[in-house]
Amino acid sequence: MKSNIGLNVKVPETECTDKKCPFHGELVVRGQVITGEVESTNMIGSAVITRNIRKRVPKYERNITVLHKYHAHVPACISISPGDSVKIAECRKLSKTISYVVVEKVTE
Repeated sequence: MKSNIGLNVKVPETECTDKKCPFHGELVVRGQVITGEVESTNMIGSAVITRNIRKRVPKYERNITVLHKYHAHVPACISISPGDSVKIAECRKLSKTISYVVVEKVTE
């Protein structure tokens, strides 16, 4: 079991046998760490994470809201549901659309 994945996150208390788990498997995380909200968990072993960003448009003197959607793998040792706030970390491509993994469930 790896206790240190290079990020300042809590290690899950439950263990899993998932090879794509950064804590108990072989997956290496690198790059960005993003905090977002779980929108959907309908896919098996993965979820859709959304992040809203407010940007200022100086030309029109207005703010716009930009919505980003990320597909992330959810290890078996982390349980999430829609509406939860989570941290996701960038990793290698796991499938066609998934290149992030959930590393921590942030308190609601």
